[in-house]
Amino acid sequence: MILLQTNEISKSFVTDLILSNISIEVKFGERVALVGRNGAGKSTLLKIIAGEMSADSGEVIMPKDRTMGYLPQNATLNSTRGIFDELLTVFRPLTEMEKKLRDMESRMSDPDRFADPADYDQLLKSYDILQAEFKSKGGYTYQAEIRSVLNGLNFGSFPENTPVSNLSGGQKTQLALGKILLIKPDLLILDEPTNHLDISTLTWLEGYLQRYQGSVLVVSHDRYFLDKVATKVYEVAGHTVHKYDGNYTHYIELRAAAYESAMKSYDKQQKEIARLADFVQKNIVRASTTKRAQSRRKQLEKINVMERPRGNEKAADFSFQIEKQSGRDVLSISDLSVGYPPEPPMFSGLNFHISRTERVALVGPNGIGKSTLLKSIAGGSTLLSGEVHLGSQVSIGYYDQEQTSLTNEKTVLNELWDDYPLHPENEMRNVLGGFLFSGDDVAKYVAQLSGGEKARLMLAKLMMRHDNLLILDEPTNHLDLDSKEVLEAALIDYPGTILFVSHDRYFINDIATRVLELSQDGITEYLGDYDYYLDKKSEQQQIAELDAQSAPTVKQENAPAAGKQQFLKDKEQKKKKRQLLRSVEEMEGKIEQLEKLIKEDEDSLLTPEVFNDTKKAKQVQSEIDQHKEQLSQFMEKWEADQLALEEFTD
Repeated sequence: MILLQTNEISKSFVTDLILSNISIEVKFGERVALVGRNGAGKSTLLKIIAGEMSADSGEVIMPKDRTMGYLPQNATLNSTRGIFDELLTVFRPLTEMEKKLRDMESRMSDPDRFADPADYDQLLKSYDILQAEFKSKGGYTYQAEIRSVLNGLNFGSFPENTPVSNLSGGQKTQLALGKILLIKPDLLILDEPTNHLDISTLTWLEGYLQRYQGSVLVVSHDRYFLDKVATKVYEVAGHTVHKYDGNYTHYIELRAAAYESAMKSYDKQQKEIARLADFVQKNIVRASTTKRAQSRRKQLEKINVMERPRGNEKAADFSFQIEKQSGRDVLSISDLSVGYPPEPPMFSGLNFHISRTERVALVGPNGIGKSTLLKSIAGGSTLLSGEVHLGSQVSIGYYDQEQTSLTNEKTVLNELWDDYPLHPENEMRNVLGGFLFSGDDVAKYVAQLSGGEKARLMLAKLMMRHDNLLILDEPTNHLDLDSKEVLEAALIDYPGTILFVSHDRYFINDIATRVLELSQDGITEYLGDYDYYLDKKSEQQQIAELDAQSAPTVKQENAPAAGKQQFLKDKEQKKKKRQLLRSVEEMEGKIEQLEKLIKEDEDSLLTPEVFNDTKKAKQVQSEIDQHKEQLSQFMEKWEADQLALEEFTD
C-alpha cells in the first residue's frame, strides 16, 4: 500500500533551481532515506511534503485517513511544563478518558445508585465500553511508554518535573523527537534526527525505528544509522532523485555499478558520434562520397545524445601532512581533573597514554565531559589539576566543534590568509578550492556560511598547520556524506597521531585503532575499532550476568568457569553464524545484480542494432558467458553458506 507519493515536485529560490520534477513514493512500513550533498534540496523536499513550504509545481498525495508527523532540523520546544508533563500532552485523549472512568467509578460506588437498578446497570455497561476502549488505545501503558522514551533519549536521570525551559538547545531537540515518536503518526518524517544524540541514544533510536509500525522518511548523514534503519534510499542530486532499494551500503554498491554501466554506454556513444562526425568531415566535399556523408550526417542528427552520467561531481580534495615527526610517546595524562569553576570537577583522577601514529576514539554519553577533556589537553582552559605531558616534538592541531576559532566578520579568504600572510593569494585560493570554496565563495563572510561550509573552512585551517597530533572534537558534524568520506581518507593516510571525539560510528570504525570509554568511573580501554568495542562490552556484560547468577551457589565452585566457557563457545558460534548470514546476503545481492545484467544483455541480443552487427553480438554474448560463469561461482558459494547455516539451525 502506497502511503505517500510526490508527483513531479519542482522548487526554485529566485533564479536558483533546487528541485526539478521530483517523484518519490513511500509504502506502508517502509523506512526511506533521503541522501545527498549539503544544499541538494533534501530538507526543502521534506518541508514541501510536510506542508511547511509550497512547491512551484507538482503535488503531494497522501490518503486523507492517514497521519503525518514532521520533525525539522534543530526542532525545539518552548514550554513551561516539566519534561514528563510535556510528553503527557500527546496522550490528552487518554487522560480525558481516564478522568471519565474515575468519575464513573465514583458514581458506581455511591450507595444511592443502587436504588435504581436500571440506571446502575446502564452505568456499568457504559463503564465497560469505555474501559475496553481505554485499554485498546493503550490506556494502561502510556505512562510506561513515556518513561521508556525518556530513558532512551537520556532523560532517565532527570526529575520528571524538570522544566523544559531549563534544557539546552540540543536537549530540547531530543525531547521534541521523543514527543513525535510517542504520537506515532502513520508517516514519520525526520530531518537529521541523529544530531545531538550520543552513541547509546543513537542505538536506541535505531531499534525504535526498526520496530516502528508505520513508515519513516528520514534525512541523515549518519551512515551507520542508515545501514541499520533504511530499506530504500533516494539520492537527491542534480535537482532530481534516483531510487535504490536496500540500505546505505547497498545504495553505494548499486550507485557505483550503475555509474560504471552508464559511463560505458556514454563513452560508446561518444565514440560513435566522433566516428560519424569524422566521416562526414572527410567525405562531404568529395563527389564520390557525398551521398554517404549526407547519410551519416542524417544518422548523426537523429542520435539522442546522452548526458554525461552523474557521479563525477567535484568533491573535496585534501590531505593532512606533518612538518616533523614526534617522539614515540605523544601524550600522557596523569591524575587529571577537569571542569568549569566554580562548578565541581566533571571527573577526577584520569590517567591514559597515547603513542605515535595511534588513532584513539574517545566515547561516552553526552554531558560526561569528552569535549571538556579535549579542551584541557589542547589549551588547558578547563584543566583543574593533574598533568598533561606532551612528548618530544609534539605540536597540537585542535578542531573545536563549537567553531569558536572562526571570525564572523572576515571573508573566507581572509580567514585563512590572515593566518598565513606570507603565502601568495593564488595558493590560498587553491587550498580553499580543495575544500569546495571556488569563485565568489571565497568572498563570502564567515557569518554567511552554513554549518557544513564552516566545518570545511576549519579543516582547511587545520590542514595548513602540519601538526603531528590532531585533537578533533566532532569533526564530522555538519559534513555531508561525500565530505565525510574524503575526511576519513585524509585521516587514514595521515602520518601523525589522532585523538578524537565522534558520535559517527562508521567514522570511528574506519579511523580508530583504540577506543577509550569515558564514564563516571574513569577511562576504560578497548584495543580495536567501534565494532570490537561493542563486542567486548556485550561480552563483559554477559559474563558479569553469568557471574551474578552463579554467585549464590557456594557448593558449585566450578559453575562460573563452566558458564563462562560455554558463553565464549556460544559467542564464537554466533560470530560464525553472523559471518555466514552476511555472506549469504552479499551473495544474494551479487546474484540478483548478475541476473539483471544477463537479462539486459540477452534482451539486447534481440535488438536490430546488435543482432545485425556480428561484432557487437559476439561482444554481448561474451559478456553473457562471463556473467554466467560468475553467477555459477556465486551460486556455489551461496549454496555452501546455506548448508552451513542449516547446520547451525539443526
